[in-house]
Formats: sequence, C-alpha cells, structure tokens
Amino acid sequence: MSLTGKTAIVTGGASGIGYAISQRFAREGAAVAVWDIDATGVERAAGELEAAGGRAIGCRVDVSNRAQIEAAAERVRAALGPVGILVNNAGISGFKPFLEITDELWDRMLAINLNGVFLCTQVVVADMLAAGWGRIINISSSSAQSGSARMAHYVASKGGVIGFTKALAAEFADKGITVNNVPPGFVDTPLLRTTLGDRVEAQIQASPMKRVGRPEDIAAACAFLASEDASYITGHTLSVNGGRYSN
Repeated sequence: MSLTGKTAIVTGGASGIGYAISQRFAREGAAVAVWDIDATGVERAAGELEAAGGRAIGCRVDVSNRAQIEAAAERVRAALGPVGILVNNAGISGFKPFLEITDELWDRMLAINLNGVFLCTQVVVADMLAAGWGRIINISSSSAQSGSARMAHYVASKGGVIGFTKALAAEFADKGITVNNVPPGFVDTPLLRTTLGDRVEAQIQASPMKRVGRPEDIAAACAFLASEDASYITGHTLSVNGGRYSN
C-alpha cells in the first residue's frame, strides 16, 4: 500500500488517532503535514516523523477558521507539494443532557466536527482535481451509527460527516477522487480517557471483543483507503469498532 510520492494532510494529527495515521502514512512513504490546534504538539509530531526518516511539517491550525486553513495549505504546497490525501480527523467530544445543550455548545461542536471537514476539504480539493487523483478520508464515529444518549450535538455533527462523505463521493466519483469515512468505535486515546475517565474499564467489558481499540487500527484502515488498492471504493463507511455496531 505504498503512498510514495503523495502529500497528505492529517488534521488533529498531533496525538491519538491522528498521530497514528500520520505515522502510518509516513511509513508508507507519504510526505505528511500534521495539522493540529496544539502548536507544541505539531512540532513534536513532525519532528518525530522526520527523525524516523519521513518528510513532515507541522502546522498549528484551527479547522474552524478558513483563513488559517488557507495559510497552512499554502505552506504545505510550498514545502511538500500539492495535496493528494486529506484525513479530516480533528474533532471534539462531550456528554451533555439534551436540554442542557446551549447554543454555544451546539455551535462549537458543529464548527469543529462538521464545518471543519467542509472547510479543509474545500480548500485543498483543487489540488486533487488538478491532478485527477485524490483521497479524502473523514473520521466520523460509531456513535453516529448507533446513536448515543447525552451526545446529541456530537452525534449530529458526526452524522453530518457521514452524509457529507456520501454527497462528495457522488460529486467527485468521475474525477479520480474517492471520499470515504471511518467511524471508530471505542479507541484508546487521550480524548477518550478525558471524556470517560474511570468508566473506561466498564466500556471495555461491555464491548464484544473485550478490548479497547488502538489508534493503529484506525490508521490501518486509512492507509488502505488512501492506497491504490481502494481505488474503486468511494462513498463507503468502513466501520472499525470491534463489533460494537454492524450494518
């Protein structure tokens, strides 16, 4: 599944699932731009990728801010070349009873989880159209497939990502660009630990495989979808959830 000669952007790429994807892409030969809101994290992540023999840069980016996205995309093109692969991974989570979700909480969730996917894709897709080749991989959530109590704002945002994926796949299917999404299940990341706290072990025991997923599990799916092996797959939801949800 060589990605040699390709330039990839991974949003939320400085930690957790995003960093695992960045590492896997670099091992497969891609030049990787790590985008994240964490300025220190992007420099660390990019430095580690380069130390391991890859080509990488780190960009501090708020994915809800078009101007920052456009500036970072120009930096990527100058340093690494036109963008051929985009992984929209940046996101936030949170639990809140529906009647306690404020306008501000709702708007922030959608601004990052859904608007960010729209903005990043719209800014970089021109490179893919010019090349007649591209891979867009959106990280959604198994919660958007099954529903999840006290997460209406989160589930709505990730459900929007799944719908966006299907619409864009249909629009670009004859342009050499595939658009797919990966909804992770229960994956061990800093965000998960922060969100669930001491409930992690109970979730593990309730899962069909009786283990937590690894960021590398999601990275492997993304590497496949970015590769030529997946050239005839688009508009697809590739569930990586240890059996939590099947369809």
